[in-house]
Amino acid sequence: MEGFERYAIYYAPTSGSALMRYGCGWLGRDPETGAAMAPPKAVDFTDVQIDGFTRSPQRYGFHGTLQPPFTLSSECSVHDLDLALQALSGQLNPAISGPLKLHRIGSFLCFVPTGDLSGIERVAGTVVRELDRFRGPQSEEQLAKRRARGLTDKQEAYLQRYGYPYVMDEFRFHLTLTDSLTREEMEVVQPILEELMSDVCDEDFQIRELCLFADPGANKPFQLLKRYSLSGGE
Repeated sequence: MEGFERYAIYYAPTSGSALMRYGCGWLGRDPETGAAMAPPKAVDFTDVQIDGFTRSPQRYGFHGTLQPPFTLSSECSVHDLDLALQALSGQLNPAISGPLKLHRIGSFLCFVPTGDLSGIERVAGTVVRELDRFRGPQSEEQLAKRRARGLTDKQEAYLQRYGYPYVMDEFRFHLTLTDSLTREEMEVVQPILEELMSDVCDEDFQIRELCLFADPGANKPFQLLKRYSLSGGE
């Protein structure tokens, strides 16, 4: 687990599940094994078209962010992070919400959970608070990039405290499916994804693991290094 540029704590679907096959197939890659995956059945787009719709989420892998990518503090090791994740996952209960639905955020498409989101928000907030000590400081350039879209006072405070503006009550859990799409692309892609999602979004959504992802740098794909089962109260 050593030698990576950044680390992140994500949700990733259970290996082999219908949601994993759908999301990883759409993005073309299993971040846990590195294996290429075929798109879901009945997708009529060419590989070149799908690549154009999904280039950025391809790199990060199919996931839902809990703690965004961070450089490791010089005072900590990835072994320390691993031990902290083992301990934290043993304290947290699984989070359950209503089924996922396809949702548009701005000009990109994603899955979002429905119903009671308090369990997911609890897990994400705890992860950010408890693991923030492993995060190294950000450069002024990185901070400026976060501020470029405009932040509220609360978001600015979170950026300074946690290195990311969209945490705690500004957090919105989602699983990204596309890059920013043009109106014409949205009209084509959204119906296809909606048609294919019925098999993967008909049951309650559950977060039962924390997943440690890592960024090799040089714009290479993120890798899923390890899964940690949430077993609090069991």
